[in-house]
Amino acid sequence: MKRTTRSDRKHRRLAATGAVVLGLSLTATACGGSGSSGDGKQELKGKSVTVAGVWTGVEQKNFKKVLQAFEDETGAETNFISTGDNVSTVIGSKIEGGNAPDVVMVPQPGVLQQFADKNWLQPLSATVYEKAGINFAPVWRDYGTINGKYYGLYFKASHKSTVWYSPEAFTQAGVQPPKTFDAMLKNGKTLADSGLPAFSVAGEDGWTLTDWFENIYLSQEGPKKYDQLAQHKIKWTDPSVVKALTTLGTLFKDKNLVAGGNAEALRTDFPESVKNVFGSEPKAGMVYEGDFVGGIVSGEFKKKVGKDAKFFGFPAVKGGEAPIVAGGDAATVLKAGKNREAAMKLVEFMATPEAAKIWAEAGGFISPNEKLNLDAYQDETSRKTAESIVKAGNAVRFDLSDLAPAAFGGTQGAGEWKALQDFLRNPSDPQGAAEKLEAAAAKAYKDTQN
Repeated sequence: MKRTTRSDRKHRRLAATGAVVLGLSLTATACGGSGSSGDGKQELKGKSVTVAGVWTGVEQKNFKKVLQAFEDETGAETNFISTGDNVSTVIGSKIEGGNAPDVVMVPQPGVLQQFADKNWLQPLSATVYEKAGINFAPVWRDYGTINGKYYGLYFKASHKSTVWYSPEAFTQAGVQPPKTFDAMLKNGKTLADSGLPAFSVAGEDGWTLTDWFENIYLSQEGPKKYDQLAQHKIKWTDPSVVKALTTLGTLFKDKNLVAGGNAEALRTDFPESVKNVFGSEPKAGMVYEGDFVGGIVSGEFKKKVGKDAKFFGFPAVKGGEAPIVAGGDAATVLKAGKNREAAMKLVEFMATPEAAKIWAEAGGFISPNEKLNLDAYQDETSRKTAESIVKAGNAVRFDLSDLAPAAFGGTQGAGEWKALQDFLRNPSDPQGAAEKLEAAAAKAYKDTQN
C-alpha cells in the first residue's frame, strides 16, 4: 500500500514476481570511490553492514545480489532485514532496543523527513554527494536533502505515469496509443463501442486514485503549481485543484470508460484491476498504474510484456506537458548503527552505475542513475520506462501523496484516499471534493507542525 502502508511498498509486494538474478564483479573505483585506500579490495574485511528495507521475495533476492557484489569487492559482510510496511515503527523499535540497522532503504520523502526530524540520520558523505551530482539529475539529490543536509541517495525508482493496455483489444477496436488525455477518452469510447469498457479502475485501493489525480494535475498545471500543492502552499480548494478534479470527473462519470461503473470500481482492488485487463476473461482494455504492472502481468498472468501487454505514457492533459510522476527508495545511514563507516561505503557504491547494473540485469528494477547504460535492462519495456525517467531530468516529480503527511496522503479510509473514493462514488461535485480534500489536508499539515 501507499505511504505508511504506502503505495510503493504495496506495489513491491504485489509486483515481486519472477526475475533471473545475475552476479557481477565490480571495479575498485566503483565501490570505494574517492575514500578508498589502495585498490579497495578487502578494505572492510571484518566489518559488517545490516541493511533494512521493505523488499521481500524476488525483489529482496535481487537486492541481495547488489549486497553480494559489495561483499566481494570490500570483504565486508552484509545482512538484510525486511521491515514490512511499517518502516518507521520497526526502525524506531530497533533504535530503542539498541540493535539499529546501519542502512535503511527509505521508501518516501515523507518518511525521510520524519527520520531527519527525529535526528536518526547521518548526513551522507561528500563522496556520495559528489557521485549523486555526477550520476543523477539534480531533482533526485534535492529529494534526498532535508533542511540543507543530504541524507538520502535514491537507488531505485518507479515510473508512475504508465497506462497499460491490451494490444489485442486496441487492434480489434482499431485504435492507437493516444498522445493526449482527450484522445485517450475518445479511444476509450471506441473500445466500449467494440464491446469492452475502457478502464478497470482500482477504486477500492484509494492510492490508485491519488495517482490518477497527480498525473492530471502535474500535466495540467505544471511542476511549479504541483510543488506548491505538495507543500500545502496553496489550498486544495484552489481553482487548479477543482479544474483537475473536473478533468478526472469526465472519466469517472462515464460508465463506458469505467468498467462496471463507479460502484464496481469501488469494489475493485489493484491486483483485480490488472486481472480485468490481462486475465483470462478481460473486462476492460486498459489499466492505469506504474511500471510495476508489468511484473504482475508477467509473473501472475504469464503474459509477455511487450507483446501481450504494452503501455503508453500518461498523455498530456489539455495542452500541458506529458507528466512524469515517480516513486523511489533512498539509501540512508542511521546514526545509531554500529558500523557507519562501512555503511557509508555501501551507499557510495550504490551511487554508481555498476551497482544499478546488477539489479537492472536481474529485472524488476528501474534506476534514476543517468550513467547506467540502458542496454543493462533485460527487456525493451524496462528500457523504455527507465529512459523516460532519465530523460525527464528535473521535470520528474515525486508522487505527491508520498510528499504529504501520512495522515493525509497515506492512510486507508482517510484523507486524500477517502476524499477521492467519495469523488469516484459521485464525480458530479468537484468543488465539494476539493473542500473535503482541503479540510483533511489542513488538519494533517497542522498536526505535523505541532
